[in-house]
Amino acid sequence: MNNSLKVAVIDLYDNEANQGMRCIQDILNETDCNFPEIPIDYKIYDSRYKNEVPDDSYDIYISSGGPGSPFEGEGKVWEKDYFNLMDKIWANNKNSSNSKKHLFFICHSFQIMARYFKFGEVIPRNSKSFGVMPVHKTEQGENDPILKGLPDPFFAADFRDWQVVQPNEKVLNELGAKIICLEKERPHVEFERALMGIRISDEIVGTQFHPEADPASMYYHFRKPERKEQVVSKYGEEKYFEMLNLLEKPDSIPLTRKTVLPGFLSNAVKLLRPEKIIVDY
Repeated sequence: MNNSLKVAVIDLYDNEANQGMRCIQDILNETDCNFPEIPIDYKIYDSRYKNEVPDDSYDIYISSGGPGSPFEGEGKVWEKDYFNLMDKIWANNKNSSNSKKHLFFICHSFQIMARYFKFGEVIPRNSKSFGVMPVHKTEQGENDPILKGLPDPFFAADFRDWQVVQPNEKVLNELGAKIICLEKERPHVEFERALMGIRISDEIVGTQFHPEADPASMYYHFRKPERKEQVVSKYGEEKYFEMLNLLEKPDSIPLTRKTVLPGFLSNAVKLLRPEKIIVDY
């Protein structure tokens, strides 16, 4: 039996310059080092820009964030292929005799998957969310494998023009899905808090924040004059510098970065190759 695990990284950035893909690859390389007895081989698929969508032969899938509307792909070849892949993953995991396939979806992918599973409404935000924001765990998220070890609230990188709100309880119950975290509390505004994390099943989970973000990637964004102006105009200069200071605090972005996506991958590796685990990392 081949001990290696195959990972497909689905790039939805549509050829836009970004830090997300570098951060995802860093985490995959670290996971590969953490499990030396189980090689992790990954391949990147440029889905929106090149119509590249992986087949269903992979063990683990990570679907990235990306710019623009989560409805932009409607009717396009790549989205049809993407949803066809989701159909195959879902059908595979429903068969108890199959080796399960693990899937993590991030931000833009989270919004697309909300359309696919119909677990909530996908709508434009009143104003763009940008920066380091507190995220609150739900009771069901307290002991979730990807959030365990994080404080409540925890801090996350949040870049969104769109949002998933109004959870459909009937669909969630039918799926056996759980809301694991919510947008920060905003008592001074009347808008509904967005869903920030959903666990569809033991193998399929996603976040509307960017769990892969590290301080370097956040500095990259904060250095852009238009981004600074955006934060200062919305929150004030004091809040801008508070966000910068948060980047270096070990219990902020660094903790989220080393907990969420690495936790998903470690959990997947242990479930897929339990006989090869020598040390519990």
